[in-house]
Amino acid sequence: MLAPSLLSADFADLKGAINKIESADAAMVHIDVMDGLFVPQITFGQPVVKSLRSHTALPFDVHLMIERPEAQVESFAESGADWITFHHEACVHSHRLIQQIHGLGKKAGVSIVPATPVSAIQELLEYVDLVLVMTVNPGFGGQKIIPSCLKKVERLVALRKELSLDFKVSVDGGVNSSTLPDVIASGADIAVSGSAFFKGDI
Repeated sequence: MLAPSLLSADFADLKGAINKIESADAAMVHIDVMDGLFVPQITFGQPVVKSLRSHTALPFDVHLMIERPEAQVESFAESGADWITFHHEACVHSHRLIQQIHGLGKKAGVSIVPATPVSAIQELLEYVDLVLVMTVNPGFGGQKIIPSCLKKVERLVALRKELSLDFKVSVDGGVNSSTLPDVIASGADIAVSGSAFFKGDI
């Protein structure tokens, strides 16, 4: 499944970006929320998510690259998020946050940066709907994939089978026409693409 990221869209024409994503038969819209603290840049907030919600029926996967995500999930749920993905590195009580997201009627995802091993979230796998493997260091679009991160995808797919679980595995970072075959071969269910998608390279 393809999940284009609005991070690389023309911010002055987000409605047009949504139309492009729909015309590509994508599975969902990936919305990167950055706070300037957990990652250097600042991007979208709840008002943007809410304003875009009426323009598409595609699911919104809101990726919270922010500190204290537990303080924001309710407002993003109210704004129209369908999936809410937070960073394990930004949250002390990840299990509690997953429960909070589910309590809001949303799908819960946990993300890990390149320096975080799969073992750090293994105890959460039976509770989450999605694991997002960052294959670049988060915060900027257009980076090159870190190939070794795909080994995490392989490990997660193996654990999913071993433990008889059904979470999705998503890959975010450096996904383009050249790297997509490797992403698919690793077993990923969802490929997030920003720069390559909007440049027509996927």
